[in-house]
Amino acid sequence: MASAAEQLAANMNFGAFARAKELQKRLLFTLMVLIIYRIGTYVPLPGVDMVQFAMIFDQHSQGAVGMFNMFSGGAVERMAIFALNVMPYISASIIMQLMAATVPALERMKKEGGEQGRKQINQYSRYLTVVLAAAQGFAIAIAMQQPDPSTGNTVALNPGLFFIIVTVSTLVGGTMLLLWLGEQITARGVGNGVSLIIFAGIIAEMPRALFQTMEQGRTGELDAALVVALLAMLVAVLTFVVFIERSQRRLLTQYPKRQVGNRMMGGESSFLPLKLNTAGVIPAIFASSLLLLPMTAAGFQADSGPAWLRDLVATLGPGQPMFIVFYGAMIVFFTFFYTSITFNPEDVADNLKKYGGFLPGIRPGKRTAEYLDYVLTRLTVIGAAYLAAVCLLPELLRMQNPSIPFYIGGTALLIVVSVTLDTIGQIQSHLLAHQYEGLIKKTKLRGRKR
Repeated sequence: MASAAEQLAANMNFGAFARAKELQKRLLFTLMVLIIYRIGTYVPLPGVDMVQFAMIFDQHSQGAVGMFNMFSGGAVERMAIFALNVMPYISASIIMQLMAATVPALERMKKEGGEQGRKQINQYSRYLTVVLAAAQGFAIAIAMQQPDPSTGNTVALNPGLFFIIVTVSTLVGGTMLLLWLGEQITARGVGNGVSLIIFAGIIAEMPRALFQTMEQGRTGELDAALVVALLAMLVAVLTFVVFIERSQRRLLTQYPKRQVGNRMMGGESSFLPLKLNTAGVIPAIFASSLLLLPMTAAGFQADSGPAWLRDLVATLGPGQPMFIVFYGAMIVFFTFFYTSITFNPEDVADNLKKYGGFLPGIRPGKRTAEYLDYVLTRLTVIGAAYLAAVCLLPELLRMQNPSIPFYIGGTALLIVVSVTLDTIGQIQSHLLAHQYEGLIKKTKLRGRKR
């Protein structure tokens, strides 16, 4: 029999959405912020020769620079004020989470400080974001002042200290502005703000990538049969990702009957849902961010840089064997690491025991925690293999043909599906809460009339 919540969810329609004024305001606010973000990706950095930069970008668009351009929504291609996007913040968050799991002082702050401790760690992440964004901005400014080997021209119109200061401050300011806008979406809009910013950039550039792929098939640059196969693979991978992201392992939980006054309460059974991919898309973003961190600027002027830099770009560029090995290993690592952070079997077992719940056939407490860890570990193995397979598929294809765009499968598709499902889930939650509020108001009015 369906629960009241399931019945309400089944009855949701456009009429319910039309009556949810608060949800409409949140969606409108989210849309306006994303429009501001997209406008910012077209505002170029001051003092940059865009013609010269376009020539250099075309030479390296299939490498690490092209991958970074995908996450920035095309801002790198236009060398816009949002060229760094929120990737420095993601890198800083990874570093702080790793430190919180290894440094005793930060670990105590996270566990014992409660909400205040988490806010303090988030503040440290912001400070580290400024440092990382400044370092990346400085590397980009230096790279843009290097003369191009073929033409002898520089991307910077007026190289010098002033150009470096302006470039670094603009890129850092753009990243921090995006971080603030993302926080505003999370607080006043719908969905996770940082994830939606990355999502909006990928979605905005995806139609152009698909059109370019079709054009390559028309001109003969790509075989027509290969283009059809890529589109079919895109649909198949999309279906597979949606299926896995919605998959759950449901553990039956039982609650004993207890007497409250003259009434018998409890005696009900429910399910504890464990997602097949508990970590979501975070491991793929983390792995991509860390791989791109040392190569943000290297790809712009790798040809004119030192020998070790050229070797690094050649070895760790997308589609290269070492890139695939490191990328896959980091995805697996972060899948297990992030799952251990987001789901604590001991805490779940203690909460079940506190409210009298238990898993049939398993003792409450330590035995329940061990069983949950046993199930979660096996689910995480499947989730890590799934994430690695989906993310590495386009890299393996690019080993055969570098012209295949980054948007075919991989991290981009994972982000699009995951953020879409999460945002839809939050919209449904707002509608559900609105309908419950309406029912409560009607009940109170009827009670007053009586």
